[in-house]
Amino acid sequence: MEGGRRLERFEELEVWQRAHALTLEVYRLTGGFPNDEKFGLVSQMRRAAVSVPANIAEGFKKRGSKDKANFHNIAQGSLEELRYYILSRDLGYLKSPPAEPDAFEVIGRMLHSLIRVTLARS
Repeated sequence: MEGGRRLERFEELEVWQRAHALTLEVYRLTGGFPNDEKFGLVSQMRRAAVSVPANIAEGFKKRGSKDKANFHNIAQGSLEELRYYILSRDLGYLKSPPAEPDAFEVIGRMLHSLIRVTLARS
């Protein structure tokens, strides 16, 4: 439930929407990375980015609270992995982190809340 109503599709979750927007931004930004990073940093960043909304989506349809929470926890881990790729800024590939400054914090807090609410229902 979000805002007091039962959601029918994962796309209705604000946390999924924000994670999806972050993923699109990562794809856009990594398109300008050097070709020799195509199978290195670009691949890793994109996989981590895709994992966040994908695991939110997969968890959405799981029936058991623990299963749901597990997928949302995996999404948290992927978000933290993506956050590490600030390395790309340190290497000079990006001038700023791949998101608005608080996007990682906001999505992380939302995932934490989603897990807490999900487990409270079990």
